[in-house]
Amino acid sequence: MSSWELERDFAARIAREAGGLVLEHFRRGVRTEWKADASPVTVADREAEVLLRQRIGERFPADGVLGEEGGEHLGTSGRRWVLDPIDGTKCFICGVPLFAVLVALEVAGAPVVGACFLPGLDEMVAASQGGGCFWNGASCHVSPTARLEEATVIYTELRTFDASGPAAVRARQALASRARLMRGWGDAYGYALVATGRADVMVDPALYPWDCAPLIPILAEAGGRFTDWSGRETHHGGNGFATNGILHGEVLELLR
Repeated sequence: MSSWELERDFAARIAREAGGLVLEHFRRGVRTEWKADASPVTVADREAEVLLRQRIGERFPADGVLGEEGGEHLGTSGRRWVLDPIDGTKCFICGVPLFAVLVALEVAGAPVVGACFLPGLDEMVAASQGGGCFWNGASCHVSPTARLEEATVIYTELRTFDASGPAAVRARQALASRARLMRGWGDAYGYALVATGRADVMVDPALYPWDCAPLIPILAEAGGRFTDWSGRETHHGGNGFATNGILHGEVLELLR
């Protein structure tokens, strides 16, 4: 057993538990509120994060926690859990089942564990540094696609590219002109598709740390890469993209 497999299994377990809670609200007409950054939030987001924090506090009381809805709790262990109780809340409020519960563990600031659970699809993608990446319990790997002209590129929302400025719009247009397919409804689901070999590239011009912390170990252990648009392996870059690794340099040039 690698160093972080116990934490990986814990992350997957609490992500699944929180996902069950989220499903209790799904397609039930929950009220949507809009935050200052124009992103939606519901009672499902808040309740799921409370549950995740409670489980972490019970099991690892010295660890810190950073969550989208509840902010940061400082720990004393040098470890921090990073939580997104519903990644893809816009999907959730539209009744589209492509939303995820994201759980990551950082050690000395670097993500070493990631879990991405898609409750509406009953799909779990989880990884630990040095321990492999698993899709519903089976080892998974990125695609072997070697040419962008044969690639499927996923994105979340066209408007986010527009809001990020002319360079982001040009990057989107360049990708669209080269890729075999370019499809929306991304969020964490798009990254799960790349990690499991069902898509080749996922691109986001705007990301928070809780949106992407789990993706670094998930993509690395699946044989791919996640970086920001300058090529740094970080979840603090404000943007990000994932590839099967083979296409990473080519896509990076377009995004730059």
